[in-house]
Amino acid sequence: MSNIVKIDDEVISMDKLINNLKLMGRFDGLVEEIVRAKLLVHAAKRKGIGVSPEDVQERSEQFRRVLGLHRAKDTMNYLDALGVTLDDLEEYLTDQLYQERMLSEITSEEAVDGYFKLHSPRFDSVEVSHIVLDTEAKAREIVSILEDDPEAFSELAMENSIAETSKNAGKIGKILRGSLSGEIESKLFNAEENAVVGPFASSNGSRYEVFHIDSVAPATLDDETRSEIKSILKESWMSERAKEHQIRAA
Repeated sequence: MSNIVKIDDEVISMDKLINNLKLMGRFDGLVEEIVRAKLLVHAAKRKGIGVSPEDVQERSEQFRRVLGLHRAKDTMNYLDALGVTLDDLEEYLTDQLYQERMLSEITSEEAVDGYFKLHSPRFDSVEVSHIVLDTEAKAREIVSILEDDPEAFSELAMENSIAETSKNAGKIGKILRGSLSGEIESKLFNAEENAVVGPFASSNGSRYEVFHIDSVAPATLDDETRSEIKSILKESWMSERAKEHQIRAA
């Protein structure tokens, strides 16, 4: 199908669509998404993961129900409007099943548990608040006040911080290891709850930051951590598989 849509006398062709996607910066992302999906399909087939005709039929029925295509005629009209065939739909749904089954192996509970055991410190977290000031003298004055009155942090943040977080009493929220620069992260993760840490200067010395440790949370394999590990496992797998294939512009 070379032409996609016609607006009055102007015809939007497939080539024009592709060029527009490129200029909008969306083409490479779509290509990458397709490549990643196909890597999963190829791996599933090599691994011998099966997809039966019954599986595809069940997925097809789900597909039609979601779209409200209750009759065969409705389905054909829908596909005709898209310019695709039943074979195209079957191939698409089959690939979906391969992708899901391969991904379920990559991110299995055993794989998640194993990754967590090896990398659990990565998922330690602290909840922090901060006060940002424009001179070191002001920052050290704040630290001095907090040494005598740690409970004053929220009030001092709202009154003195030049960061947007001042509106929320300086609260930043949860921070995981690896999200901050080395020195700051090291000191925050080695501090006790309710400790005041800092000040730390920005790279150009224009800002000084004082932190309060609101809470400390050692790593736990909760739903949020499991979800994050699954993303890590998937991205790591994708990176490794891409090295095994010749992927180039056609």
